[in-house]
Amino acid sequence: MILRSVLLAFISVVWLSLTAGGSAAHQRTASGPQSGIAIPEISHGEMVMMAEYRGRIIDLAARATDTNEHFRRVLNYVQIQYAYCFWGKMPGGVTDETSPFNECSHAYLAATKAVLLLMRDMPREADAAGEIVSAIDAGMVLRGLSLITCAFSGEAFNTADIVRPDWTAIPAHPASVGALAGCGALVGTALLAFRRLLRPSAP
Repeated sequence: MILRSVLLAFISVVWLSLTAGGSAAHQRTASGPQSGIAIPEISHGEMVMMAEYRGRIIDLAARATDTNEHFRRVLNYVQIQYAYCFWGKMPGGVTDETSPFNECSHAYLAATKAVLLLMRDMPREADAAGEIVSAIDAGMVLRGLSLITCAFSGEAFNTADIVRPDWTAIPAHPASVGALAGCGALVGTALLAFRRLLRPSAP
């Protein structure tokens, strides 16, 4: 009974996410809330490098001491947007322009870039941030990423406007379907194991 209830709840959450997301996810910037802090756009080529250095950037930002409200709000947006984008775990979210998770990847990586650039003006973090910027610039040149763009490369963001995945596009994207199916299978396996643990032992 517990297993059935949990599975039904899981299915309900997924269904509500699919129906609530709507096709508007890819149309939110022009008409979405603009009362927060503006986040400049990021190119497709920059995204690739920013995704590779995201961990170092966020670690540096988490240790920053001379912060202000502007910086903290942008960093908070990074973390929220990253979670909405399934923590960057969806296949093709960064590199595949057709991925339902590509626009939300643009959002959290654009905000990550903004955090990095803000740290270049912080006395204690400036040197480390500058080293990361130089490494990213060099990587883009070596890999020929500077001129690569995609449908969302010119799109700016705003901390008041959360970008969600385009749930309605998932059925047409095999990699996303496979990843979500795998997650569902893991959840089901974990629930079955939990049920066995709760089952009374035979005398």
